[in-house]
Amino acid sequence: MASEPVARAVAEELARWGAMRQTGVSLRYMMEFGARPTERTLLLAAQFLHKELPIRIARRALDLESLPFGLSSKPAILKVRDWYVDSFRDIRSFPEVRSPKDELAFTEMIKMIRVRHTNVVPTIALGVQQLKKDLGGSKAFPPGIDAIHQFLDRFYMSRIGIRMLIGQHVALHDPDPEPGVIGLINTKMSPMTVARIASEDARAICMREYGSAPDVDIYGDPDFTFPYVTPHLHLMIFELMKNSLRAVQERYMNSDKHAPPVRIIVADGAEDVTIKISDEGGGIPRSGLSRIFTYLYSTAENPPDLDEHNEGVTMAGYGYGIPISRLYARYFGGDLQIISMEGYGTDAYLHLSRLGDSEEPLP
Repeated sequence: MASEPVARAVAEELARWGAMRQTGVSLRYMMEFGARPTERTLLLAAQFLHKELPIRIARRALDLESLPFGLSSKPAILKVRDWYVDSFRDIRSFPEVRSPKDELAFTEMIKMIRVRHTNVVPTIALGVQQLKKDLGGSKAFPPGIDAIHQFLDRFYMSRIGIRMLIGQHVALHDPDPEPGVIGLINTKMSPMTVARIASEDARAICMREYGSAPDVDIYGDPDFTFPYVTPHLHLMIFELMKNSLRAVQERYMNSDKHAPPVRIIVADGAEDVTIKISDEGGGIPRSGLSRIFTYLYSTAENPPDLDEHNEGVTMAGYGYGIPISRLYARYFGGDLQIISMEGYGTDAYLHLSRLGDSEEPLP
């Protein structure tokens, strides 16, 4: 559908489902339920998702229609709303899941929904940047702009939950999973390995944009593993590394001095696993530190042109890498802290909870 007002019948059904209570699922339950997937357990999971996903998707579609400062009318936001309405229709029009054949068809359908929503974050970020441009930049934000940040935190956290539920169910169909992997959850994930791969990916982006990239030194026990969702950790480290590499690269680009490496330290604590990413990129001014977790702020001086179709990953520009990373950490009960020493560098502390112990329902 093409950014039209939602038909009355669909709007009424969205309102009805959006008013229902969503059901949280704990990670321990996901791990126990998915440890030995059978036709029966997969059928039960599909039946649960058939009822649960429309509630969560309807809520997000409704949220997108009532945003302040005219954000709901931005073309990028309308596009995202249409994706959620289309996905709601797809699930609601799917017959009741009664057999293994139905379950496989349902799984294919939600797999396509997951693909449809791949670009939700950058598309919403584009809409937010359009709003920022209309408001005259960050120095002219009107009172009440915090409502945008609060909405985006809720929206993105819910999106993580929806993608976790779909991704976990889809991944349980893997006929040959790696040892210790239950759906999306790797019970023996090596944070050192993930840090190495994510930093290499970030360095490749830096090399592409600047022609060179600072070195990365990683410290920790290479044999240490713990249960976590590998793609989530990769995303967080990748986003933080992009910031650190860019800061160091830009600070030393025209200097005779050799650019110092970015350091990653992995620590296995009694309560948390902590990953520290430390750079000597000059730090963030204290006035800007309080804004780095908002969606209307970016440390990049020249964000991507809003009138161009930017393909691929950029080093910086839309201002959602850090706040999104914090939400991914918080989704499983962790957190992200940024400590800056202006004139020297920045330390990012990624606190990760050990998964599998908590019976608290996830958002």
